[in-house]
Amino acid sequence: MSIGDVNVADFLTALLMAGLLRAVPLTLAALGEAVGERAGLLNLGIEGMMLSGCFFGFWAAYHTQSLAIGMLVAIVSGIILGLIFGVLTITMRVDQVLVGLAITIFGAGLSAFLFRDLFGGKNVAVEVDPINISIPVLRDIPIIGEPLFERQLIFYICWALVPIFAFVLMRTKFGLEVRAVGENPFAADAAGVNVVRVRFTAIAIAGAMAGFAGGFLCVADVKIFSIGMTVGQGFIALAITMLGRWNPYRIVIGAMLFGGLQTLGDQLQINGVDIQTEFIGMFPYIGIMLALVILAGRTALPAALGIPYARGQR
Repeated sequence: MSIGDVNVADFLTALLMAGLLRAVPLTLAALGEAVGERAGLLNLGIEGMMLSGCFFGFWAAYHTQSLAIGMLVAIVSGIILGLIFGVLTITMRVDQVLVGLAITIFGAGLSAFLFRDLFGGKNVAVEVDPINISIPVLRDIPIIGEPLFERQLIFYICWALVPIFAFVLMRTKFGLEVRAVGENPFAADAAGVNVVRVRFTAIAIAGAMAGFAGGFLCVADVKIFSIGMTVGQGFIALAITMLGRWNPYRIVIGAMLFGGLQTLGDQLQINGVDIQTEFIGMFPYIGIMLALVILAGRTALPAALGIPYARGQR
């Protein structure tokens, strides 16, 4: 079926392929942020951690021509920034908002400086071969076949992490400790939970996932690095985390909706539809703002979110 010169099936297939791809880094970053916020840590440095993962993952993949090494380095860079955030906010009890913003500025500045210094600002590409998975029969299903059943391995790893994070947060001892620390760290401490250990673990996971998200975006997806290439995706992931109420399944739905709306303008332009794509490009951001306004009163934040903990003090 066609509408004008646009084949509807092809349009929907392309929209789903691009939308799901754009949802991957948002989902990864938001899953890590959910763990951090559940533990009482408001990580506004997620954007800087993603940019760090972008650059260091790109740098490692460029020199080794290995996707796995690039992704590993991206994750490690995110963990390092996460631990820096932890030392400043958990150990030294510096304001979490200020530290998060500082890490975002630091990550953006460092990645830009190193890119200009090491690559001369040139748009070089990494030559890596991702492991592609193609599932017979299912890949031939109209519209959804290729977008869902013929993708690279990391794409499937992302979606596999959603139920894993849901299980860990809701069904394990560690998840119970994270939730307890985020709601009432003093009561958790009295019950024998090591609040500092749990929070450091949570922020390390948040940093690792932000680095993973950046590595996927730069190394596995576009395969080039550009300064500021995350264009606010870290903050969008932060908003999706809160809108999803720290539930991994709700988070992935929000990420897919945002990814689909984000790519709608591009697909319309590719298909020659005469419409202001800049106007359509505003839709996902307007939707995020409206959702935040509408759901603000219904979303119960973790009681200890953003509040430093000092043993013996209330």
